[in-house]
Amino acid sequence: MKYLLSPSILAADFWRLGEQIKAAEEEGISYLHIDVMDGMFVPDISFGMPVIESIRKSTDLFFDVHLMIEQPERYVEEFARCGADLINFHLEATEDVPGTIVKIRSLGKKAGITIKPATPVSALEPYLGDVDMILVMTVEPGFGGQKLMPECLQKVRELRELCVEKGVAPDIEVDGGITKENLSLALEAGANVIVAGSAVFRGDTAANTRGLQEILQWFARGEEPDLPDPRR
Repeated sequence: MKYLLSPSILAADFWRLGEQIKAAEEEGISYLHIDVMDGMFVPDISFGMPVIESIRKSTDLFFDVHLMIEQPERYVEEFARCGADLINFHLEATEDVPGTIVKIRSLGKKAGITIKPATPVSALEPYLGDVDMILVMTVEPGFGGQKLMPECLQKVRELRELCVEKGVAPDIEVDGGITKENLSLALEAGANVIVAGSAVFRGDTAANTRGLQEILQWFARGEEPDLPDPRR
């Protein structure tokens, strides 16, 4: 299993966006998390296709696009066209989950499903074998800078166990409140793709990225990182 850091540009300084992405890329990231918000499914509004298209021109990073929008099936073609590699939509945002997955795959893109903190893992069961990634939100979607909700990590455990039981192996991603101090808890719960926004882009992007990458590498080698226990 690969353990990957997917920095969220929602927390970046857009005046320095290209510079910050390059700094993280030089520290070995291969994924970039792009949060798209419509002001309807979630209260906030972020950015859309023009920003993604602009970034795509200057990097070969894997674009992990997280759609927090109503009826995401309406825009799948546009996000595929502007550079998304994986299109991850909310289970709660569409009445046609199977059709949305098929649409994404028909465009040659990887498909993912996201669930909010209140949505049970059981709601994902019909789709486990059809997607490449499942994103478990560890905060309420729509705002950056929130603290991780520890109870959501139990859902990650349940999901990983259910995937093993069903004989499928999608990536399990967590998004929300991840820091250097609590990253190991998410990994222990069963996540292997880690979204981090403020923990990467606030302060020294290169140093922050390096510190998170080191924990991922320690975990991949089966080693215990020398960090304070965040449960205390």
